[in-house]
Amino acid sequence: MALITNIRQRAGLAVGVVAVALGLFIVGTDLFTANSSILGKNDNSVGTIAGEDISYEFYQQQLEELKYNFTVNFRRNPTENEMFSLRQQAWDLVIVKTAFQEQYEELGIQVTPEEQIDMVQGDNINPDIKAAFTDPATGEFMKERLVGYLKSLDQRSPNEQAAWYLFEQGLTPARLRFKYDNLLTQSTFVTDAEAEQLYEAENSTADLKYIYVNYGAISDSLIEAPTDSELKAYLKEHSEDFKVEESRDLEYISIPIQPSGADTAFFLNELEKIKEDFRNTEEDSIYAKINTDAAGNFFASYTIDQLPQSLQNNYSNLSEGDVRGPYYDQGNINLYKISEITEDTIFAAKASHILIKWDDESAQAKAEARSKANNILRRALSGEDFEQLAIQNSQDPGSAVQGGSLGWFSKGKMVPPFEEAVFNARREGVIGRLIESQFGFHIINVEETKDNTLFKVAVITREITASDETRNVAYKKADYIAGTSDDYDSFKNNIERDSLILRRAVNLGKNDRRMNNLSNARTVIQWAYRDASLGEVSPVFELDDAYVVAVLTAVQEEGTADLEDVRNQVETKVKNQKKGELIIEKLTSAEGETLEQKAESFGSEARVYTETSLKLSSNTITNVGFVPEAVGKAFGMEIGEVSQPFKVENGVLMLELLNKTEAGEIADYTSYQDRIAQQMNSRLTFNAAEAIKEAANIEDRRYKFY
Repeated sequence: MALITNIRQRAGLAVGVVAVALGLFIVGTDLFTANSSILGKNDNSVGTIAGEDISYEFYQQQLEELKYNFTVNFRRNPTENEMFSLRQQAWDLVIVKTAFQEQYEELGIQVTPEEQIDMVQGDNINPDIKAAFTDPATGEFMKERLVGYLKSLDQRSPNEQAAWYLFEQGLTPARLRFKYDNLLTQSTFVTDAEAEQLYEAENSTADLKYIYVNYGAISDSLIEAPTDSELKAYLKEHSEDFKVEESRDLEYISIPIQPSGADTAFFLNELEKIKEDFRNTEEDSIYAKINTDAAGNFFASYTIDQLPQSLQNNYSNLSEGDVRGPYYDQGNINLYKISEITEDTIFAAKASHILIKWDDESAQAKAEARSKANNILRRALSGEDFEQLAIQNSQDPGSAVQGGSLGWFSKGKMVPPFEEAVFNARREGVIGRLIESQFGFHIINVEETKDNTLFKVAVITREITASDETRNVAYKKADYIAGTSDDYDSFKNNIERDSLILRRAVNLGKNDRRMNNLSNARTVIQWAYRDASLGEVSPVFELDDAYVVAVLTAVQEEGTADLEDVRNQVETKVKNQKKGELIIEKLTSAEGETLEQKAESFGSEARVYTETSLKLSSNTITNVGFVPEAVGKAFGMEIGEVSQPFKVENGVLMLELLNKTEAGEIADYTSYQDRIAQQMNSRLTFNAAEAIKEAANIEDRRYKFY
């Protein structure tokens, strides 16, 4: 089984496009019938790809195969977060199987049975199989070992056989895609004209003088306010710029499920009850393992700097057999037992410091820093409060606010000069000299000299969770809101009456899981898409640490955004159009022959700039920004020609071409052809895949089920 795991880890999850029976065997065939209570009769489509409905059964099969793949690789079941990723991978595999298969068939791409054998044990063995049967010492592929393994496969365990066939059946889809991508790559061709065009774009230059007036130079009061009809007309004409995905907006309340004081007291009392038994047991780690809520975290060895803070604070008073606590620690309560105290090879020490930096690397700057540090050192040695000196003077922001304290640290954690001074100190107190490091001058106060004590500690942890009674109180509050709210208005009134916080979540996608700070809100979002109507109030949803009641406030279908949702953006665009026309009119009628004269006539908002050696391949002009249309216009002009004013993204331009240098002909454009071919091939397979997906008109309806 380890051999299959090794192959699959090399090949990755992508090779797991596999056996139909496996997933159905795992979950049972009755679950996915047309009359299943989960699917609902005649409603088992998870989406449409290239005009083909994708059944829940087919998609679930891909998912179960990937889940099996995961368990083989990692030897555990996936978490919910990992399942989210696996569901997306399964959907991607379905797209490949459905949308790409049509391309394979049109092009006559296939993998014959002979090829399948060749990939496993012939002359063109799959690289992942080769790697698994290669001697790590010699790097030699051992084909006889592979053949022997295949001959003995029917005698191996059912799990190992299933794992091999899972891998083997994934070879064909991978080979099909390889052939398709290779066909695209081999058909890439760059013409001489394309290469020459790239050469000219990179080597033709122009020198420009130009007036630029930003739209912001014109006050809104100088133009007519856009009407709704103008806004709608603009939105219609530029609909591609305002495309939106399908989304939902919700308003909701979140009633937190938090342990009460009584819940905390319950767990404290629980640990108090076993404290004496914990003290008396001779099998500390076994007793802790049986009684703790934190699996795998019940026994460890600590140097002083590693001790839990509640023990570190009193480390000098710890003795073997001591049971300390219970102590509260970030939602848990811990009970510690000191099982053994011994010595380690690693030392730790405790210190605080004041850091004085020099402003630059000059001798004068270092001398000034040294003088300042020496003055502080004298004050510290005379008995002034070190903590206050650190707060007032230290230039280490991390420790200054802590009075210079660095806490306990072991060897290897600090820069060598600092560490040497601390670990060589024979007594506690301020070291009587400055310590210089690359960071500056350190005034060091040794709070505890080096110590290599090692503590072996058993710990029993109780996670403080809300009791049923506490959960019921929170649920009743949420249920009352849900039960007495018939629509949005009553929902809002109830919230105001009970002084609850109304929250808003916008642009929720149909496959989203997070809703603001609620990380596992999938059931709420699923309701918004699958069951809710506009203005409907939801039932109570129980999430990990909160009860949620929501109301659907907006439905956005895929397509062009509604005007009200993008009114500000559209209004700005229409205003800019009007401002642009006003600027053009003013520049056109401005007095003067030169750009400088016209700019002066226009006013201070019009500025004249120059741009030298502008390349045809450039898309930007200095002080203007991304304006490829302006670059193209410049290279289409004659030397000395002045353009009419024209609108660009953020303002109006008026160009004068001062000089233009055309790229001379060269004998060989091969290097430019090669560059274009490399660029094309680097994104060819991705672009082709995206084009196939777009042509397939994919509709994802998995939100109905997951």
